[in-house]
Amino acid sequence: MPFKTNDPTKKTWLSVPENSDFPIQNIPFGVFLTRDDIITIGTRIGDHAIDLGALHQLGYFKDIPLTDDIFLQDTLNDFISDGKKTWRLVRNRISEIFDSNNPELKTNEEHKKIVLFTLDEIEMQLPVQIGDYTDFYSSKEHATNIGTMFRDPKNALMPNWLHIPVGYHGRSSSIVPSGTAVHRPMGQTLPKGSDTPVYGPSKVVDFELETAFITTDANVLGEPIPIEEAEDYIFGMVLFNDWSARDIQKWEYVPLGPFLAKNFASSISPWIVTMDALEPFRVSSPKQNPEPLPYLRQKGNKSFDIHLEVDITPEGQPPTTVTRSNFKYMYWTMAQQLAHHTVNGCKVNSGDMMGSGTISGPTADSYGSMLELAWQGTKPVPLNDGSTRTSIQDNDTVTLRGYCQSENVRIGFGEVRTKLLPVFQSKKK
Repeated sequence: MPFKTNDPTKKTWLSVPENSDFPIQNIPFGVFLTRDDIITIGTRIGDHAIDLGALHQLGYFKDIPLTDDIFLQDTLNDFISDGKKTWRLVRNRISEIFDSNNPELKTNEEHKKIVLFTLDEIEMQLPVQIGDYTDFYSSKEHATNIGTMFRDPKNALMPNWLHIPVGYHGRSSSIVPSGTAVHRPMGQTLPKGSDTPVYGPSKVVDFELETAFITTDANVLGEPIPIEEAEDYIFGMVLFNDWSARDIQKWEYVPLGPFLAKNFASSISPWIVTMDALEPFRVSSPKQNPEPLPYLRQKGNKSFDIHLEVDITPEGQPPTTVTRSNFKYMYWTMAQQLAHHTVNGCKVNSGDMMGSGTISGPTADSYGSMLELAWQGTKPVPLNDGSTRTSIQDNDTVTLRGYCQSENVRIGFGEVRTKLLPVFQSKKK
């Protein structure tokens, strides 16, 4: 089925601001609360949100085999379960409806009032019910930096790192959409020079610049997914800030790895950008040496040229862009991550989320965490208000942005913006 939506010359009858992340070539999917307090599945073009539930009820998808309530739900899980053929049919139809040369909806003022919303009329929700969440550790630069800080720099990578996409199972209950504030976590830490832990607020809260991909139903229990088929089960991608409490992490991570330092909050962008929309921005991934085992060997361009950046904004102060990185630096690809995840027969469901791991580039201004940017607190990062940071302070807002750019088209994710609040204070008496 051709990618009709990717034509860079295609125009829409909706107004799209210059350098918008959401031209008609994007057509992401999300879930939002409307001005009438109705939750619906939708898409976005420019600064307009489009109610797909209303479009379906008005007959605009009549030639596509969809259930009547497919877009009248509070998550995308069932739609994602329908598979790639349905996703493409729906995106192609949306592209036709909003094409500048199509008068079908363009001239129907009554239908436009029902279908179209401005962004200030909606409230974005978590787009999927995330049953399971896995976080990988797939940036060679990031893993090398961490190994250099905490181990022998000559042996920064653990022996398994170049052979498998290392990962761990996270906690889905604390994943929140952009705009949802999170609290500084409490936990155990081991003060420097002490052999006895203390309990209290984390003093070293950090962001992690990541992306994540959302899966469809991929296999049955016991069935591995071949690497050449893995991308068929990836619906799309979001931006992902996997908040971390570094002092809690340092004390707890041996022998089983991340726990409370990672599961207190993770933030995602609310619009899922489909793999079809990202198709024009494929690039080769870094050369892998040694060559992976056969089940992880891949052909073709399996990475994507996605520009990434992070701002820190102190309360009442201007933002500072503290890093600029790119998804193309990732050593292990999404296809390899999913193939490895299921090689033991692990079942993957619709709405499962797989985090990339912190995405760091090769230079100091492209590192994906404050731990690296401030190099374990030894190099404070200057902000535009004259202050510095070695970690995130209370009431700071962290904003992640990501986009792909060609000569004619920009496809973006919007942003994931999250404010760090002080430790939670119970209102119970």
